Amino acid sequence: MVSGTHLAAFAALTFLLVVVPGPSVLFTISRALTAGRRDALLTVVGNAAGVYTQVVAVAFGLGTLVTTSAAVFTAIKVAGAVYLVYLGIQAVRHRRKLTEAMAATVRATRGRVPAVLRDGFVVGFANPKSIVFLAALLPQFADPAAGSVPAQMLVLGLCLPAIALATDSAWALVAGTARTWFARSPRRLELVGGTGGLVMIGLGTSLAFTGRGD
Repeated sequence: MVSGTHLAAFAALTFLLVVVPGPSVLFTISRALTAGRRDALLTVVGNAAGVYTQVVAVAFGLGTLVTTSAAVFTAIKVAGAVYLVYLGIQAVRHRRKLTEAMAATVRATRGRVPAVLRDGFVVGFANPKSIVFLAALLPQFADPAAGSVPAQMLVLGLCLPAIALATDSAWALVAGTARTWFARSPRRLELVGGTGGLVMIGLGTSLAFTGRGD
């Protein structure tokens, strides 16, 4: 069983990791500006699921593989980078359709839920910032004398998606509110769409060159 002291200490470290904007936060803000508050919040949920998948992977051995194999680390990082660049290009290409998207019916919007959740999941799972953090620190907070180490890591790892859900949702709401002002003018909204797409492309490009120390 996880001790309260270990849980509190890991939660504090996790908060410090999450509060500093990284790929997930920047992607959430870009999604809020280009697609709106609702899609941004769905992205946050998908992202949290992707991050917890990292926790599961670390608990059952992937963490060791990532920290010792440059090839595995690079593969995960590049996959996330390529996907972000792809999403950014799509946002730039379809920036002129944002005004139409604002007026879309609820029925049409609902059909996008799986895709939005998937986007968030992929970005969350491929985030090198969190995978390195988990691989390096999560095992240190598990006490073999207290029971199953993987089970303890699964419990401790809940801190990351829980804190990320709270903080990233706040970013999504703030950015979504800003988008509402931009939406009053089709020209402003088109500018937001193009800028958000460029941010995603830049984020993906920088992620591709992120080293193990990030």
